[in-house]
Amino acid sequence: MRMRATVAALTGALALSALVVPAAQADDPSYRQAAAEAFAAHHGASSAASTSARSYGITAAAEGTMDVSFSNFKIAKAVKVGTTNHVSTTVTYKLTHGTDVDIHAADFATGPYIYKGAFDTPANMLFGVYAATCADTSATTATCTGDIDVYPYDGELFNSDAGTWKGAALALDYTTGDYADQGSLGSTLVQRYSKLTVNASPEPVKKGKTLTVTGKLSRANWEDNKYHGYTGQSVQLQYRKKSSSTYTTVKTVKTSSTGTLKTTVKASADGYYRFSFAGTSTTPAVKAAGDYVDVK
Repeated sequence: MRMRATVAALTGALALSALVVPAAQADDPSYRQAAAEAFAAHHGASSAASTSARSYGITAAAEGTMDVSFSNFKIAKAVKVGTTNHVSTTVTYKLTHGTDVDIHAADFATGPYIYKGAFDTPANMLFGVYAATCADTSATTATCTGDIDVYPYDGELFNSDAGTWKGAALALDYTTGDYADQGSLGSTLVQRYSKLTVNASPEPVKKGKTLTVTGKLSRANWEDNKYHGYTGQSVQLQYRKKSSSTYTTVKTVKTSSTGTLKTTVKASADGYYRFSFAGTSTTPAVKAAGDYVDVK
């Protein structure tokens, strides 16, 4: 089941966003839905979200008493999200629990999630579609592995969401409504996927003549599911000789208001030209494939 797991601060409360359910899975129980609704109920969400949470036996009065804690949260440094493709990143963490908690019971579930903003009032959250799997390391500890799933085409992200997110994990009991969660376990960058092109012309060119090198730096727009130029960014023009495997930087060029790049160089020898972008906190680094130029 897919859902937009966005929660937003609204008059001091959290409002759970609308559920998106593919027809083929409409009757399946959803860990993702239960996890988001449990969080909403526990953190003082709107009455509608709390009512939905109660359908899983989760009530505000019952929550927060589960003897479970989390540590050793490990996630990729960056999660790069485009405009259409489902993105999944794996998280591992340590779960420590009391002897009265059966983490292998059918009504127990745990999973990682990431959130943007404050833990109690996040601007957005992303969960995994399925609960994590856990392997015991002792009578009261386990190593758990779960995914964070992102469906950009379903409107799960706004452009303003790009940047640093924090890691968290939760556990819940579907029968009793018991619940535990913990934030600030780690961090990752959720970034707008980037693209970079290059073209050097004319080809072929006489030695010593001027080459014009053009290209474009663009990145995913999560609000219209298209790619738009990334303006005002410094991009390096790099060159490597045909006989070499190493690129060297020729000059630095800034993108225009539409993300385009244009500069000139003197042709010296057969070789490849490319643009290279170092990246920002919101947009990953990217290199264009080298464009070969035959110099006569």
